[in-house]
Amino acid sequence: MMLKKDPIVPPASTAGPQPDAVQLPKGRLIALKLAFALFFVLIAGRLVEVQILEAAKYQALARRQYEQTHALPAVRGAIYDRYGNVLVSNSMHISFAADPVMVGEHADRVAGRFSRVFGKPRSFYLAKLRSTTASGSLRRFVWLERRVHPELGQHLEPSGLSGIVLVDEAKRLYHYDDVAGTLVGFTDIDNKGISGLELQFEEYLRGKDGSIVMLRDGLGRPRPSVDYPRKEPRDGYHLTLTIDLAYQAIVEEELKRGVAVNKADAGLAVMLNPKTGEILALANVPGLNPNKLSSYDVSSARNRVVTDVFEPGSVFKAVTASAAYEHHLVSPEKRFYAERGKYKAPLAGSKFRLITDSHAYDWLTFQEAIEVSSNIVMAKVGPTIGAERLYRQARDFGFGIPTGVDLPGEVRGRLKKPFEWSGTTLQTLAYGYEVAVTPLQIASAYAAVANSGVLMKPYVVARVQNNEGEVILEQRPQRIRRVISSETATLLTRAFEGVVERGTALDARIEGVCVAGKTGTARQVINGKYGEGHYTASFVGYFPAADPQVVCLVMLDKPRARGYYGGLTSAPVFRAIAERIVNTTGRFTKTPQPREHSQPENGISVPDVRTLQVMIATKILEGQELKGQMIGTGDIVVRQIPDPGKRLEAGDVVQLVLNGTEANVAGGRAAVPDVRGMSLRRAINRLVVSNFDVQVRGSGVVVEQVPAAGQNVHAGATIHLVCEPRTLLSAALY
Repeated sequence: MMLKKDPIVPPASTAGPQPDAVQLPKGRLIALKLAFALFFVLIAGRLVEVQILEAAKYQALARRQYEQTHALPAVRGAIYDRYGNVLVSNSMHISFAADPVMVGEHADRVAGRFSRVFGKPRSFYLAKLRSTTASGSLRRFVWLERRVHPELGQHLEPSGLSGIVLVDEAKRLYHYDDVAGTLVGFTDIDNKGISGLELQFEEYLRGKDGSIVMLRDGLGRPRPSVDYPRKEPRDGYHLTLTIDLAYQAIVEEELKRGVAVNKADAGLAVMLNPKTGEILALANVPGLNPNKLSSYDVSSARNRVVTDVFEPGSVFKAVTASAAYEHHLVSPEKRFYAERGKYKAPLAGSKFRLITDSHAYDWLTFQEAIEVSSNIVMAKVGPTIGAERLYRQARDFGFGIPTGVDLPGEVRGRLKKPFEWSGTTLQTLAYGYEVAVTPLQIASAYAAVANSGVLMKPYVVARVQNNEGEVILEQRPQRIRRVISSETATLLTRAFEGVVERGTALDARIEGVCVAGKTGTARQVINGKYGEGHYTASFVGYFPAADPQVVCLVMLDKPRARGYYGGLTSAPVFRAIAERIVNTTGRFTKTPQPREHSQPENGISVPDVRTLQVMIATKILEGQELKGQMIGTGDIVVRQIPDPGKRLEAGDVVQLVLNGTEANVAGGRAAVPDVRGMSLRRAINRLVVSNFDVQVRGSGVVVEQVPAAGQNVHAGATIHLVCEPRTLLSAALY
């Protein structure tokens, strides 16, 4: 039997080609090499991107880690009145900021410390310290408290709190609270102008911040860098206004009293120099106290003298009378039948419009019609003038176009072109309806009449100066156009004098001073129609009539207590303002001089602060580097020692004798003068000259005095005066 043997397999040769299974390691090696090559290409590409293409970006990121730029804030410019009295300046306060990253785990302790000092919830500060960016990381800078008084900040001891930064910041300081508050406006928490002149002149007032670069050392401590230059801040420029602080205070005080006495919703007043267009005072009631913005109301920040419009009523009759006189269509003596108070003015077809006067008159001359403010006579004169002439005259006075005053928010009003007029416009426009005007437009128009027919541009900022006194911007009186001839202006002034002496504004008369003016009473549109009991009462006048130095408009919104006519409500406010101004020095004839940054060698001229409130008087003295020493317990300065105009040195004392002084002068008796029937201002002056003290109740004309006239009393005794508003001798009309 044969056995089968397995075939003999020869051994594999090492020199021959490898089988497929043996070739796999070589492919892996190639793939690995390619992967490494690609990795190094990516690394090289990234290096090129970082070091070449995006080098600037990463250099900035690196600098951000060890460099820190600190702002050097500019100081906001100050605001002065026409005589250099400081209205607005700055006071240094402190602010607290934090770096939440550095605060870290101490956030609860920091929040608790701030909560105890400032009285806010701990959660308020924790939310700030834990606030994050859009990427989710903690912020590197947050404000915890802004502009707090340094004394309050001392209770915090920030040096013991990690990551807390104390910053000195300037806070706006309004020296007279709500006096001129609406006019100057206010700033936000970052000292950026929000309203008023603070907003209008933001570009000049804000200045330009500087900066300094700090480097962090290894311990994170900032140190100044010598490689980067320090950029010094450029402080803001200063404004010098045309406003007179003393008269601004008088206007606001009397306007507030007028709003209260008449139970009006609001009031406003604006005072101009008719020869230059300078705004001497501008007031709104209710007003704004920029130092107390917690009770801030949007309406109180609005300067209604330039932002609000109204139908003017009879104060617009100056335009109608001007057109009639200027074109020689009517003479002052021409007589008109006044229809006994009711006139059916004919319209198209058989229609008519009923026009009424408050009193029934038969025949009136044109001047008498102005004096008693007859709507009927003006409506009859309107067609004689014609639409084109009346429109052009109103346009020349500046109605329907902005005055260009340097205040924010001015509107142009509304004066329809003749082709837009309805069948009633010519007649109603003649006595002040179907037209919308601003208070400043009315005041400017009457200033043109007072200025012999020449319209001037109103302005409130006289100069902008830097810290060295260099004038950056200066405004000078700017003539707009001649509106009427000087002859027409004379005729109008004569008529307006009659308004005060014999007509609707008897309560605007001032003893010894000739006042020219015009009353106005206009119904207000409520929900699309004229509302019952809703009136705008106004009076605009200028004095002295022979050489006007001041034009003043007073307007009251919805007066209720003593009627609603302008002659009954606004005219007494005008008189109260004018009486206090007439007896002071002739400041309105002065031209504002550039503010001196050093006192003249011959000393400081003592300002006139008589009849002003104590607060205002002392602030004015402080602005001139003088001190006020009060004698008595009243609230009004009745006498000052030394007299105005005397020269003193900085730091000297001016004695202010107040109306509540109880003087006990030894020896000597004197007879009490009779001051009944005098204006309050004149009565005070008369008694003070005789060394009597004065106590006052009421305002207007003195109707009673105690002790009685002629009694012998000790020198320095107190005379008690009881005053009442002047009694109107004839009814006030539109």
